[in-house]
Amino acid sequence: MISLTDLNSAPTADFIAAVGGVFEHSPWVAEAVADQRPFADRAALHAAMVAAVDAATAAQKLALLRAHPDLAGKLAQAGRLTEASTAEQASAGLDMLTEAEFQRFTAFNTAYTERFGFPFIIAVRENTKASILKAFEKRIMNSRDQEFTTALAEVAKIAKLRLATLLGD
Repeated sequence: MISLTDLNSAPTADFIAAVGGVFEHSPWVAEAVADQRPFADRAALHAAMVAAVDAATAAQKLALLRAHPDLAGKLAQAGRLTEASTAEQASAGLDMLTEAEFQRFTAFNTAYTERFGFPFIIAVRENTKASILKAFEKRIMNSRDQEFTTALAEVAKIAKLRLATLLGD
């Protein structure tokens, strides 16, 4: 954990290192807001980061979405998720799926990615296995534009939760 005061006064490289992983494998978001310091509170930092994503090009947003791992996917099975993603997936029990659940997640991941061109993203810490599977079933029926918007909103929720962990509740 780091204090917002320390984060606000940190050298730019240290600021980016500290919050660069808040948006999965996308330190460009932290880079985009580093010069906006000091932030009054965690909410202001989050809002600035979300605004940076909103201002990004469609290609940058797509790359941000594609930086996220599949839920209970190959990277998770191989132990190659980021520390944050590992903890998030474990919080919903995605690290302890039955074979049938694993097959269901794999099928949904594949179908979703084939349909939309990016992985299914949901704020796992706010969900259970059952609610995630329901969301898969519902969201796979969305248009690509609807799902692109929904996925970015979920990324913002994930970032908010990660900032809370990093800076304390």
